[in-house]
Amino acid sequence: MRKLVFVAALVASSALAAPAFAQDAAPGGFRVGVIGGLDIVRPGDSEDSRVRGDDQSIEGALYGVEAGYDIPLGGVVVGVEGELSGSTAKVTTDTSDPNFFGYGRVKAGRDIYVGARVGVPVGTGTLLYAKGGYTNARLNVTADNGTTTTDENFQLDGWRLGAGVEKSIGSNTYAKLEYRYSNYTNADFQFANGTVTDTFDVDTDRHQIVAGVGFRF
Repeated sequence: MRKLVFVAALVASSALAAPAFAQDAAPGGFRVGVIGGLDIVRPGDSEDSRVRGDDQSIEGALYGVEAGYDIPLGGVVVGVEGELSGSTAKVTTDTSDPNFFGYGRVKAGRDIYVGARVGVPVGTGTLLYAKGGYTNARLNVTADNGTTTTDENFQLDGWRLGAGVEKSIGSNTYAKLEYRYSNYTNADFQFANGTVTDTFDVDTDRHQIVAGVGFRF
């Protein structure tokens, strides 16, 4: 994971070398975009997955859409945003191991994020920002006892923090690159018949490196 953090920090810090930002060029207004990147899900510090031997994580491709609204305020840009994404990350665990991943054979499902971000213009058309908010994700579970196969899911609640750099590539378009870390602390299990269990504690981490392009109105 250190490599992921280093890459994101290197990209973000490179924006600091840009020339001073013209105040009237600060981005603002409604925006919509598409995103894609790397998605890594793994147990937190309090868990041990034993997924595929010593490999503690599952990886896949992230894809989704986002929308937000930004307001230039003095020397900063503040905004609210939302995102809906999916992932190809999946794994089949060894359920005979008492320290297995904890969710059986799973695939990362949809992820909903809502939050806020604060940015600092650091060059013409360049915004360096930090973000944070609430995330609700699903892990789709396929259980098979040899005769019956069922599809159910865990629904996870948690928080997300991230940082990135956004660059204008036209009068109304932009591109961005960001790193996000999510931690899910609560979950419930949703059965196929609609029954939902009581909420229980979990410790699941998510690391993502995401690129995106969008349009401002």
